[in-house]
Amino acid sequence: MHSDRPHAAALARPVKRKAGRILCNGYPTGVEVCHAMVHGGPFPATSDSRTTSVGSAAILRLLRPVCYQDLPQGLLPEALQDGNPLALRRLLDGVSS
Repeated sequence: MHSDRPHAAALARPVKRKAGRILCNGYPTGVEVCHAMVHGGPFPATSDSRTTSVGSAAILRLLRPVCYQDLPQGLLPEALQDGNPLALRRLLDGVSS
């Protein structure tokens, strides 16, 4: 019998840096992380918009801040490059572009 465990272990290392949840032979909850969703569990969590396990406030729990200092443009993620190759709305020196 062929085992996928070594492949899964190798894949889990890079994926865990990007994913909020890794499942193995299971089903996701189907709950979306969005502004309309507030799902914090039993009272008082569901009536207190500051505490939520999913909703937009949960995005802060899933962030992993990364600081890039003195990197050449070619080593920065595209979203941070001066040329803005992804055409993202950005605020630079107080000016929206």
